[in-house]
Amino acid sequence: MRRVAVTGIGVISGLGANRESFWRALAAGESGIRPMELVATGTVRFPNAAEVRDYHAADHFDEKEVALLDRFAQFAAVAAREAVLDASIVWTQDLRERTAIVTGSSTGGQTSEDESFRDYYERKQTRFSPFAIPKAMSNAGASRISLEHGVTGPVYTVSTACSSANHAIGQAFWMVRNGNVELAIAGGSEAPFSPGMLKAWEGMRVVSPDTCRPFSRDRKGLILGEGAGMLVLEPLERAQARGAHIYGEIAGFGMSSDAHHLTQPLAEGAARAVRAALRDSDAAPEAIGYINAHGTGTLANDPTETDAIRAVFGAHTSKLLVSSTKSMHGHALGAAGAIEAAATLLALSRGIIPPTANFLGPDPACDLDVVPNIARAVEVEWALSNSFAFGGLNAVLALRR
Repeated sequence: MRRVAVTGIGVISGLGANRESFWRALAAGESGIRPMELVATGTVRFPNAAEVRDYHAADHFDEKEVALLDRFAQFAAVAAREAVLDASIVWTQDLRERTAIVTGSSTGGQTSEDESFRDYYERKQTRFSPFAIPKAMSNAGASRISLEHGVTGPVYTVSTACSSANHAIGQAFWMVRNGNVELAIAGGSEAPFSPGMLKAWEGMRVVSPDTCRPFSRDRKGLILGEGAGMLVLEPLERAQARGAHIYGEIAGFGMSSDAHHLTQPLAEGAARAVRAALRDSDAAPEAIGYINAHGTGTLANDPTETDAIRAVFGAHTSKLLVSSTKSMHGHALGAAGAIEAAATLLALSRGIIPPTANFLGPDPACDLDVVPNIARAVEVEWALSNSFAFGGLNAVLALRR
């Protein structure tokens, strides 16, 4: 089996419109959580979110294209463009045929779907655009990336709630490692800020009224985010031979199901996915230096994730750095794993561990070194990136410097 390198990273998020602005904010511990602007004030009881600010579709697509693409698909395409450019890919017909695109999205074209429902039920319209379905479909982002780059290999989308992007990256990694494809563009995208979707989240009562404080005392819930993260994966030998910049390796992938509850996480299920990622990467638990945690800031997730980490790592837990970057870019649902994988790879390659922002003080049930508020200059060889979804679906990436 081949080793798999990451040679391109693209990010658009509440922390900025590209990879470098994203990283600068992470390294500075700056939060992108602010009052919502995409929906009217008072639409929902929680006022804040991590929206992509100052985004104008016309800066990236012509007028006809904008009409065909939901915001989530636009984000997917923008992040993929940055990743492909970053990787300096020179396309040939053979490479296009041997490239995979695997994306994750939990809600797909929710903004477009919500608008269609409002047209029918509120505005009493009876005729709809023939593009209503193509805009709403969850694979619209993957299909757009395929069209832009002429990729004719395997192209598909995974939808497993908040684990979608990690499942997508993991499967793309396996395809490259096993020789099924020569290149992969993998990640996730999400744009959940429509009134209907936000009211549904309001009903769950897990969104914070102020900000996201993972693992902290007095935490009050998650904060929703949006955006996309895309990675370019290729065999390490190929990347080295062409002199590509290598951010790091994807060394393993593990997944599991809790088979327990739709919304309440289970430490045992999360631990199984972590162990599976370690086995797949042939890494000892003691090799791991950093974990980019799922870390939602909810009362249920954070102590459960702490228990899972302790179950796997035992005494080594005290040596682990564990931070949640959701404290800065919010919970981007199906895109979260991709944005966090990008954060983890940048942390490994640049020797800086991003902090858990907005931290007020330790919670005894979350007794981890969560790198509170201030980034740390630490060179780490191995890291994990955790994603644990509603429905009890867990996906963990093992990454190596």
